[in-house]
Amino acid sequence: MDFSKIEPTALWQHFAALNAVPRPSKKEQRVIAFMKAFGETLGLETSVDRIGNVIIKKPATVGMEARQTVILQSHLDMVHQKNAQTVFDFDQQGIEMFQDGDWIRAKGTTLGADNGIGVAAIMALLASTTIAHPALEAFFTIDEETGMTGAKEMDASLLSGTILLNLDTEDDDELSVGCAGGIDTNTSYNYTQEAIQSGFETLQINISGLLGGHSGMDIDKGRGNANKWMARLLWELQQSQTIQLLYFDGGSLRNAIPREASAIIAVPNAAKVQEAIAAFEQTIRAEYHLIEPHFKIASSATQSDLNAVSATDFKRIVATLCSVHNGVYRMSPDIAGLVEASSSLARVIIDKGLFSTQSLQRSSVESTKTEVSMALRCAFENMGATVEQSGDYPGWKPNAQSPILAKMRALYIELYGEEPKVKACHAGLECGLLSEKLPGVDMISFGPNIRAAHSPDECVQISSVQKFWSYLLASLSQIPNA
Repeated sequence: MDFSKIEPTALWQHFAALNAVPRPSKKEQRVIAFMKAFGETLGLETSVDRIGNVIIKKPATVGMEARQTVILQSHLDMVHQKNAQTVFDFDQQGIEMFQDGDWIRAKGTTLGADNGIGVAAIMALLASTTIAHPALEAFFTIDEETGMTGAKEMDASLLSGTILLNLDTEDDDELSVGCAGGIDTNTSYNYTQEAIQSGFETLQINISGLLGGHSGMDIDKGRGNANKWMARLLWELQQSQTIQLLYFDGGSLRNAIPREASAIIAVPNAAKVQEAIAAFEQTIRAEYHLIEPHFKIASSATQSDLNAVSATDFKRIVATLCSVHNGVYRMSPDIAGLVEASSSLARVIIDKGLFSTQSLQRSSVESTKTEVSMALRCAFENMGATVEQSGDYPGWKPNAQSPILAKMRALYIELYGEEPKVKACHAGLECGLLSEKLPGVDMISFGPNIRAAHSPDECVQISSVQKFWSYLLASLSQIPNA
């Protein structure tokens, strides 16, 4: 796609260059090398810390040497998700983008605007020879999406800035001053297998077309979870007829709401079961017609040489999947409209004797993060599963007295004639970890309008990127003296 006619051209061209580099979480070697070469080509002080974060430093422009040094921070990795019918190799291909009116989208995959627009904005600042700014420390972290490893293992000694601007939020009228922490709950259970009963027919069930989305920012929107729907369907089927479960594969990423799930079952009367599945689809459609208008639940005859889950384990597994909490766990009593705690059942696999799940619990309060993760642990341990909880990271506590918040709030009112929304978000921004690693650094997060992050429907608004860019430049011009 040609971005030469879309303003700000420098930002969009850097975004295109970045999106040409495959950059999945935990496989960032190519984008690290890309960013290191970028800084070195500009003749700027460039380093890579032990874990792989890239730091590029640019001196202040003439007349701004006395201002405080600003850390500009975004993450290099992106969520890789595609539609089932899309043929795409994230490890080898660059993202294929196109313009849709005022929006930029990708062809059947995630776009990488999260957090590629933030990275591109910083690149444009580093490369500019005309923009006035204080001393800048560009801090590009790795593996934000699957564990925040870069922020956890960062070398804080490489940074000296006293203000940090995190460019990783998704609404251009918001200033984020707090975020949720999180913890991963992964489970495994070895189930007993048995042969398919004589005379049984095998059916494949596919649930598809759900909206999905970010399991933090979109968890309060009431969207369907394909894993929970499939578990509910299996539970309802076994109440009225004999079925055997051979296979279950649902969801894809730990931090994305599952859009698709498939299962293979063996039944004595396929036609009767397909009628029940069709009736179930109508029930779900009545419940979700305003939220999930495009989902499909389809079944078809198939062949399979898999063994089935034993009857005892089938009942145990389905009961557990139906009982584990999914969605909003508690709303904040302190901040109106903020989800305090949630859980998302992101991944379910039942295949060849192993039942495993991945889920992510989030909370802006450590005690309720412990509570909701305990609820998941207890449900799975009660069925005899092994539970591992890892990747724990803290939330970012709002600071109402933040000097950079006061300055940027006043600037927003001056530029746009209205109050910005000062909010804490239910996503896992790196600021929680960064505030621990960089004590005393004043932090704030903002960004352009990005919709459907972590899903193939992800898009970023062109006019909003223009607003974000001008606001970023204006903010840098207002940085106070040290």
